Amino acid sequence: MTEAALAFHRRIDAALADAGLRQALALTTGRLLGGRTAAFGALPGADASRDDARRARASAVARLDAYLDQFAQAAEARGAAIHWAETAADARRIITGIARERGIRLAVKSKSMATEEVDLNEALEHAGVRVVETDLGEFVVQLGGDRPSHIITPIIHRSRQDVAALFREKLGAAPEDVADIPAMTALARRVLRAEFLQAGMGISGVNVAVAETGSVCIVTNEGNGRLATSLPRVHVALLGLERIVPTAADLAAVLTVLARSATGQASSVYTNVITGPRRHGPAGPPNAGEPDGPDELHIVILDNGRSRLLGTPLAEILYCVRCGACLNACPVYRLIGGHAYGGVYPGPVGSVVMPGLHGVESWSELAHASSLCGACRDVCPVKIDLPRLLLAVRREAAAKQLAPLWIRAAMPIFAAVATRPRLYRWAGRAAARVARFLAREGWIRRLPGPLGAWTASRDFPVPAPRSFVDAHQARQEVSR
Repeated sequence: MTEAALAFHRRIDAALADAGLRQALALTTGRLLGGRTAAFGALPGADASRDDARRARASAVARLDAYLDQFAQAAEARGAAIHWAETAADARRIITGIARERGIRLAVKSKSMATEEVDLNEALEHAGVRVVETDLGEFVVQLGGDRPSHIITPIIHRSRQDVAALFREKLGAAPEDVADIPAMTALARRVLRAEFLQAGMGISGVNVAVAETGSVCIVTNEGNGRLATSLPRVHVALLGLERIVPTAADLAAVLTVLARSATGQASSVYTNVITGPRRHGPAGPPNAGEPDGPDELHIVILDNGRSRLLGTPLAEILYCVRCGACLNACPVYRLIGGHAYGGVYPGPVGSVVMPGLHGVESWSELAHASSLCGACRDVCPVKIDLPRLLLAVRREAAAKQLAPLWIRAAMPIFAAVATRPRLYRWAGRAAARVARFLAREGWIRRLPGPLGAWTASRDFPVPAPRSFVDAHQARQEVSR
């Protein structure tokens, strides 16, 4: 087993031993799934809406180069500056360069997984820019020196008591400041409001970009997104190059399913469509001047391995709208949480994205953290066939001989047996006899060798005394 796989298994063991984590995961993912079910149940033609959103994403990915060029031209025509970042290092260099050139000393951030992906905070801090996360969950993560464990609920792994203790330690909170969740939210609001007013740069991700207008759409449930993108004089938006749709109508199609999948809302509280920086000139009609908004809008278009997925068996993952529904539905994620996966993107989507962007050699083990039950595919708002993609990652890992030695040795033997019907039936009968010998009261409590991983957390059922094929043949003979 590789070092990466061993580390993954250690993180899994630690997560499974944390009863508080499992309780928090079950509560929050269950609530989010219930909200999703209710929201789509109330949407007329819900399945057709998912088809519309899928078509919007598929058409963009199919002609990504053309739509990116169209977007860049439209955005520049409306006053935005476009930057192209081939790698994470390029994105860090570009954004820290913008900050240095303008003498920025404080940056406020709206929630963004893309900035997590490129380790932007650390790079800015190293360049002398203090960075403040302003999404409440991300603010808690930053205070605790932690990492997000879910795409949309970054502190799913922390309890209210955990946050209260952190606020007392880091913010000097009084008892009344942490008496309940509204009090803690009010404390965070007071702390962050001063940061918004002083910041010279606001940083955001992009949920969806519109090629025909050069607009970026940012979807949040907190007002921090609007404050971070409108109060500072410079706004930097980090856009994953696949997060684009051709038209405003396509944006509407995606927004119809995005919030319903993510949080069970018909629409997020704040849906911001930003088209260029504020227009300069005299304020008020009929003039085009605008008193509010940033003086500069910089859109950094990030590749970081995305373009390598085009035309590959994993290309469909580029349709993803990062709603997090697949995490909520996944029985594995609901047991181990996001930190066990070890990367920025956890759950079923992360098990494809991480090896897709950064190479299967370092991330192949994630694709095995799946039962292939299909729950992730069923809840995906754009109907990504995640089980098929997980199998594609496993297939590539097998071709590169990345599986443990015992699996590499066992699978050719299994294939030889499984493709010979008589041998397969004989082996099945023999295995059933051995299993019954090992069983107590119909269950096997402990399997030998690597198979013991199954019985470490659940018993193994004893096979029936007679196989289905034998029972079917006997029935056929009686019916004659």
